[in-house]
Amino acid sequence: MRRQCALLGLNRASYYYQAATESAENLRLMRLLDEEYTRHPFYGSRKLTRWLWQQGEEVNRKRVQRLLRVMGLEAIYPKPRLSQGGKGHRVFPYLLRGATIARPDQVWSADITYVPLTTGFMYLAAVIDWYSRYVIAWRLSNTLDGAFCLEMLEEALGQGRPEIFNTDQGVQFTAAAFTARLQAAGVQVSMDGRGRCLDNVFVERLWRTVKYEDIYVYGYATVPELQRGLQRYFPFYNEERLHQSLGYHTPAAVYRDR
Repeated sequence: MRRQCALLGLNRASYYYQAATESAENLRLMRLLDEEYTRHPFYGSRKLTRWLWQQGEEVNRKRVQRLLRVMGLEAIYPKPRLSQGGKGHRVFPYLLRGATIARPDQVWSADITYVPLTTGFMYLAAVIDWYSRYVIAWRLSNTLDGAFCLEMLEEALGQGRPEIFNTDQGVQFTAAAFTARLQAAGVQVSMDGRGRCLDNVFVERLWRTVKYEDIYVYGYATVPELQRGLQRYFPFYNEERLHQSLGYHTPAAVYRDR
C-alpha cells in the first residue's frame, strides 16, 4: 500500500481517511445547502430554510441550523459574533484595514470549507497568497480539529514566508500551536474583526471556484477520488487558469514574478 500511494503521489494517511457520515437524507440536504450557500454566502439559516421550502423540501429551521453547524458554515454578513476561538485562545488584531496589497508574500490567508461526497463529507483547508491568488498549500480532513491545519501551515512555510498571515477567529487558527508557529517564523498574525464580513474574501472566492469548476462537476464518491481530483485541479488553478483580475495571467505567473 505504501508503494501504491507513492506511485499515485497520495499521502498514505489520506488513503485511510473515512468521510464523516450522516444519514442519506441529511447528506442530500447538506449538498443542497452547500450549493445554495456557495451561490449566496450571505444567506443565513432563515433564508436557507425558506429556500429549501421553495424546492419542495419539508425541513424546519432547527434542522437547517444543525446541518450548517456540522458543515462549518455561517452567513457572511456583519453581525455581533463571527467564528469563535477556543476557550482561552488569544485573538490577534486585524492588521489589514486600509492596507494596499502590492506584492506576493505580503499577505497570506487560510480558511476551511465543507466538501460534499456521495456517501459523506470532508473539510478542505487552503493557504492562499492575496496578491496573486496562488494556492500555497491545502489539506483534507474528516474532522474540524486543528492538526490538519497545522500540517498545512508547515508545508506552506516550507515554501516561503509572508509578512502577514490572516485568518478568521476559528478554533483551528486561534490555537496556540498555530499562532506560535507563525510567530516563530517571524510572521505577523492578523485575524478578522467581528462584524467584518469581507476580511477573507479572496479565500471565499477560491472556494466558489473550486466547487463549481471541480467538486460539483465530478461529484466525487470517495476520499481517494476527491484527493486525486484536487491534486489535479489545484495545479491547473495555479499554473493554467487565467484570472481576469490578474490581467489574464495565472496565479503562478504573478506569484513568481517577484
